[in-house]
Amino acid sequence: MTCPLPEAATGRLRGAGCEIVTLPDGVPLGDAARHGALVGVDALVCTLTDRVDAAVLDAAPDLAVVATVSVGHEHIDTAHAARREVVVRTTPGALDAATADLTMLLILAACRRSSDAEATVRGATWTGWRLDQHLGLDLDGGRLGIVGWGRIGRAVAARAAAFGLEVIHHARRPTGDASFVADLDELLARSDVVSLHVPLTPDTRHLIDGRRLGLLRPTAVLVNTSRGAVVDEAALAEALHAGRLFGAGLDVYESEPDVHPRLRSAPGVTLLPHIGSATVRTRARMADLAVDGVLDALAAHPTSADRDRPTRRRIPYRSTATAHEETQRP
Repeated sequence: MTCPLPEAATGRLRGAGCEIVTLPDGVPLGDAARHGALVGVDALVCTLTDRVDAAVLDAAPDLAVVATVSVGHEHIDTAHAARREVVVRTTPGALDAATADLTMLLILAACRRSSDAEATVRGATWTGWRLDQHLGLDLDGGRLGIVGWGRIGRAVAARAAAFGLEVIHHARRPTGDASFVADLDELLARSDVVSLHVPLTPDTRHLIDGRRLGLLRPTAVLVNTSRGAVVDEAALAEALHAGRLFGAGLDVYESEPDVHPRLRSAPGVTLLPHIGSATVRTRARMADLAVDGVLDALAAHPTSADRDRPTRRRIPYRSTATAHEETQRP
């Protein structure tokens, strides 16, 4: 494991007979791999900050599964993993509600410019109530454009309706929903708030670039809780400083933990440190799904211990997710 998991999750691994080795804090996975730390490892539990490239995979000749405690897997060389017949497991669905909640927080914060307002209180520069002070935007009667119509995008739409927002959305393929807008440029031009919910792929890198930022109204707000590189940070910072955009709310960045310096000083922007899934219940569920992935894969593949002791009898493992699904059947 590249980081400690909640005790309930590690307890399940120990209960299944796994020996757990956790990398020391601050040791990059690549460095550990080069020093032989992955020799004899059957399963790797990692996070989105770990680069699981071909060199790391090849440094673990016995590896059967990589379970990442994240929905995205762009940090893993999945093509090389497939060639090595290494299973890659993610944690889909576990963080939908938490990320949708945080998206609404950022929409509200950016529209009401709460970060700028809070800074006057913390900096002791607030001089009292004024009629023209800290004026923001109303959500009621506005239009929210959602880019990406997966589970999180739809969860945001459900929450947005409670605030009186009309929702339109764009996806790669027609969704059959009446709110679908086929052309992304059209959605940007029509929206008061734009929220991004797409995976990071070669096609979505800098999907929102300088040209597309120019399609947004000067009174519009951009929110990103997907992946930082979906937005050209330099272009966004320039638009905010130039007043061509009312505000932005960001939880993700191109080169985390580094943030573009002009974003830090931009007006009307709320910056959070990638906390979309950071609730106790959500992170515990993500860890549990990662453990499911590990135990499912190890039940289906011989481990290094099995190869040393070929007569060892393996006990089939049924994941908690599978068990839950079975209890829900009529």
